[in-house]
Amino acid sequence: MHATALLREQIQQAHAFLEATMEGVTPEQAHWIPPGVANPLAATYVHAIASEDLAINQLLKGGTSLYASSWAEKTGISEVQPLTTAEWARRVRIDLPATRRYAQAVHAATDAYLATLTEEDLAKDLDLTGFGLGQMTVAAFLSQMVFGHLDNMCGEISVLKGLQGAKGYPI
Repeated sequence: MHATALLREQIQQAHAFLEATMEGVTPEQAHWIPPGVANPLAATYVHAIASEDLAINQLLKGGTSLYASSWAEKTGISEVQPLTTAEWARRVRIDLPATRRYAQAVHAATDAYLATLTEEDLAKDLDLTGFGLGQMTVAAFLSQMVFGHLDNMCGEISVLKGLQGAKGYPI
């Protein structure tokens, strides 16, 4: 299996797992403020989706994020902010069905982009010093900052559901 096919399969599975973990989340659970400094579930979900949208559509493709273009005013998110702050995380509100439709659009855009990549594309270097990440290849960026990030956010959402007495991971 080529690296492009592997990354595409892993990210598809991460999308499916994230959406399965979101099943059954109520608006009350999404907006519940956890103790300490943890972010609410809604903010964590938005961060997972919007940061992927930004990473794929703006950073890697050189275009505009969906939330700022074709999905503007349709995301179901009161205030889209890919990079989370504590203040934003506690005030953001989502309409779960609309936000999940936006997530599906982001997932589809990511998959369409991944389907175009060659092995040579994966080997290209990215300068991410502006994000505090230094230099990395497209492959490393997709593996760590998209695939790995999705899995991390899924874990956070699972914990936030569990703290509220709901089942976290779908399995």
